Parts: sequence; structure tokens; C-alpha cells
Amino acid sequence: MTNLADRPNSPRGDRRRRQLVDAGIALLGREGWPGVSTRAVAERAGTNPGLIHYHFGGLAGLHAAIFRRATDLIVGPMVAELLGAPDERAALEAMRRQLAQAPADELGSRLAAELIVGAMRDPALGAVLRDELREARTQIADRLRALHPDWPPGRLTGAATLITAAIDGVMLHYMIDDALPVGDVLSAVDDLLEQRP
Repeated sequence: MTNLADRPNSPRGDRRRRQLVDAGIALLGREGWPGVSTRAVAERAGTNPGLIHYHFGGLAGLHAAIFRRATDLIVGPMVAELLGAPDERAALEAMRRQLAQAPADELGSRLAAELIVGAMRDPALGAVLRDELREARTQIADRLRALHPDWPPGRLTGAATLITAAIDGVMLHYMIDDALPVGDVLSAVDDLLEQRP
């Protein structure tokens, strides 16, 4: 007989899934995707490897859940800061604060790199990242629409795409080169805002 308290939609099942995903995040940050095996995740979580199949349908499902969580850890704080900013200048200051923390955050840097590697190697993980980035662009476009209701749809989506790509690019460069003049980059953006029609 199946223990109904451990069904996937029960609080106990939710806790177990979080525990497995957290174990996977820790392994991903330390060893990369090759270290995120069924056995290693179950061992780190102190549980039975069969629960990975039960809760996620197997390792591929667990990888997707870990990927979503890692994306949320990396992209989520920046998007939240941007969405909470009252205007573009406040958003630039939020970016400045977030980027200043990036090189010191070794786990975050490793997770960001592993997200890209995972998305390039596994089409299913690439689809997860694509969907997460689309959602971030949509949220940024919606925020821009609130700030600039007169902007046409193409300008909103174009600006949201440019902002998202710029954040990704600056973060990537900063992870590789912590001497990158981030202040100058953001000052240049501020100058461009001054010239906006």
C-alpha cells in the first residue's frame, strides 16, 4: 500500500522535493552537472535514490527542477530589483549593487556557468532556460509599459530584450574579469538615458 503522506502533492512530498533539489544545487555548485547523479543527490539528501524517480520521474526531471531553481537564484534577484525600481536610474543603481556582489558570490558564479553549459548540452534544459528568460523579458517589458505607456509594443519588447541581454553579458564578463569597469558601463547607460528622446 502506498503511503499517501508521501505523495508528490503532500506537504511531506513538497519538503522531500525541496530537499532533493537543494542537494542537487549544492552538488551543481561544487562539481558541475557531472556531479549531479541520482546516487550523489540521494546520498547528499540522506534519502533513497528511488525517491528521485518517484518525485521527478528520474534524473532528467530532477535536473530540470535543479535548473529552474538555479535560474531563479541567479536571475531572480536581478529581475526583482529591476521590477521594484521606481525608474530607470533606480534600476541602474540596483544593477550596480547586484553586480558588485557577483564576483564575491562563488556559488552564484559557478551556477551561472553551469546553467549555460547545461542549456548548451541538453535541449530540455535549454528549453527551461529559454522559458525563464522569456518570462524575465515579459516582466521587464510590463514594467517598462507602466513607466512608458506611450511606447509601442515593439519598443517595449526590444528594450526588455536589450536590458536582459546586457545584464547577462555584463555579468558574464564580470565573472571572468573582476577588473571590468562596471561603474563606467552603468555610467554610459546613464548617459544614454540622458539623451533619450
